[in-house]
Amino acid sequence: VMKNFKKAFLVFGIIFSFAILGCSKNNNTIVIYSCGEDYRNEYYLAELQKQFPEINFVLDYQGSGPAAAKLKAEGLSTEGDILLSWDYTYFDMLTDYLADMSYFDYSIYLDDMLVPSKKYVGEYRNSGAVVINTELLKEKGLDEPTSYQDLIKPEFKGLLSMPNPKSSGTGYMFLRNLTNAWGEDKAFEYFDKFAENIVQFTSSGSGPMNALVQKEAAVALGMTGQAVTMLNEGAPFKIVFFEEGAPCSLYGHAITKKAESRADYDKVKEVFDYLVKVVTPACDAKFFPEQVFVDKVFTLPNYPTDIPYGDMSNNTTEEKTRLLGKWMY
Repeated sequence: VMKNFKKAFLVFGIIFSFAILGCSKNNNTIVIYSCGEDYRNEYYLAELQKQFPEINFVLDYQGSGPAAAKLKAEGLSTEGDILLSWDYTYFDMLTDYLADMSYFDYSIYLDDMLVPSKKYVGEYRNSGAVVINTELLKEKGLDEPTSYQDLIKPEFKGLLSMPNPKSSGTGYMFLRNLTNAWGEDKAFEYFDKFAENIVQFTSSGSGPMNALVQKEAAVALGMTGQAVTMLNEGAPFKIVFFEEGAPCSLYGHAITKKAESRADYDKVKEVFDYLVKVVTPACDAKFFPEQVFVDKVFTLPNYPTDIPYGDMSNNTTEEKTRLLGKWMY
């Protein structure tokens, strides 16, 4: 009950803040456009408000695809100042609307987290996994799946959940991974069959894990980190990786180009640096411990070690646009 109250309070706070913002945005307000999960948004907001009590932080959450479309539509007139937990590929599509980050010390990151454009910085590495609600599977009298092919068998009809690649970076990384592993034609033929067994292609990466908890689905393609969080809260989950390996996406933070025109831009940069250098490592340690920083290694109970990352090559903006143009669900 308390957890639901906290979520309701957060949503009310966001709506109330935007009502105020619509009337008058002042220099004590910093607007954050986030693609992160609710529990991480709550963590980030709490830590920022603790460090900067004089600032009114307003957080607007949307899935990756809708958030990118929103920023593109708003362009240099956006209300957003800081972009939180965005997929690298979406940032690469929107560099014209991002502030210059060449001042930032990128040496704190592992090589594969570096950003040639210097328009955004790293946050976390998000692997995907096949997550099973073992309790529901037992109730249904089904064996645990050991391959993607098992998931398209008739007995799994109405028991699968996956994020929609068009609206979720998590969904897209599964599409990218299987396209690389099998070839494009075979991958799309597979998803035609997968769609026949699915409960829903959810709009956000969090959706499949919520479907598992609510027993709306027995097997989900989702985020390893979110699955572990729910597992540690008592959910009857099992995390597995099939032969094709774990898909993986990189996420980061940025400042909008519009924010550069603020009279108090130095304050926005101060907040951003604290967010990246202090709050983000603490958040990674708490929820997504897969290594991104050179000198920081985190562990978390039940978090898989030695994750067998799959082939995520050719993960370019152009390829993403082309593949999503073929996605029909």
